[in-house]
Amino acid sequence: MSLDSYVTLGRSGLRVSPFTLGTMTFGEDWGWGTSPEESTKILRAYLDRGGNSIDTANIYTNGHSEQILGQFLAGQPALRDRLVLATKFFGNLYLNDPNGGGPGRKAIVQQLENSLRRLRTDYVDLYWLHNFDPTTPIEETLRALDDLVAAGKIRYIGFSDVPAWATAAAATIARLRGWSPLIAVQLEYSLLERTSEGELIPMAQALGMGVMPWSPLRGGLLSGKYSGSGDVDSGRSLRPSADDLVVIDALGSVARDAGVTSAQAALAWALGRPGVDSVVIGARRLDQLEANLGALDATLSDDHRARLDEVSAPRLNFPAENNRLLAPRLQFAGATVDGRPTTATPLLASATTLW
Repeated sequence: MSLDSYVTLGRSGLRVSPFTLGTMTFGEDWGWGTSPEESTKILRAYLDRGGNSIDTANIYTNGHSEQILGQFLAGQPALRDRLVLATKFFGNLYLNDPNGGGPGRKAIVQQLENSLRRLRTDYVDLYWLHNFDPTTPIEETLRALDDLVAAGKIRYIGFSDVPAWATAAAATIARLRGWSPLIAVQLEYSLLERTSEGELIPMAQALGMGVMPWSPLRGGLLSGKYSGSGDVDSGRSLRPSADDLVVIDALGSVARDAGVTSAQAALAWALGRPGVDSVVIGARRLDQLEANLGALDATLSDDHRARLDEVSAPRLNFPAENNRLLAPRLQFAGATVDGRPTTATPLLASATTLW
């Protein structure tokens, strides 16, 4: 596989690379991150490999991430239309302004104008709602976004970090009213964070939305720097739990068997999961990007995947505990419990304990 093995994002005609370049690290305004010079090297390397999908947000490094992208594109105007450039709205950069962020019409329009100015472009290809606000009517948000699509300022719409029920409601309303559809969701997803398999990913698959995971290395916990031996950089703020270390050690074993790094194995696992179209990867240094892109050449066998699936299997928060007890009675319909097929237990095996 390569970065130019483009896939369509959800039920749309938008084609993106299997790895999307995340730019939350671009800029050092938060006291950490990547200098503009190193960010430019990372961008160039990603594009030279055939990548076309770039993800940012208005709040990343207080808008500096968008500015770095804008400066890069300003020097190469012919490149802009070749890219799928995505940004997000919601975060408030004007803390004394109650309308400086959020999903209301006034806020959306102003946030987009500011992002376009920083990005030095007339439009963004994919505009993501970055969070959930239960106080703003979803119809207001969707209609404002639809108007911006009609105006040519955005091409497609997605939701990031929004509950499944709210996303499903929004997608249904947009479809019924003939407004621009939601084509994708962004969500945290990795071997150490699989709760989205409970509702978000099945919802996306059922409604024709692509899935774009972020933090596939769980903030570096799956990078190979940790193990059950306790050999860890003591200066790092992240600390894996005992349960995390079980998964991390299994990942290391699979990676050695496959002849790849732990990070590459974790990324390959995420990219091969059902419903996933493109995985957001970030890097603070050029060598990190190049190492992560090696996951495109990583091959995990069915046995490798089964081992990783088993050790990282989540205990999902649904269905209700009663459905676990009812599993034998649900098997005829192909129902699942915690995302797994119900067992072939005889139908009446536990009837006396259930009724």
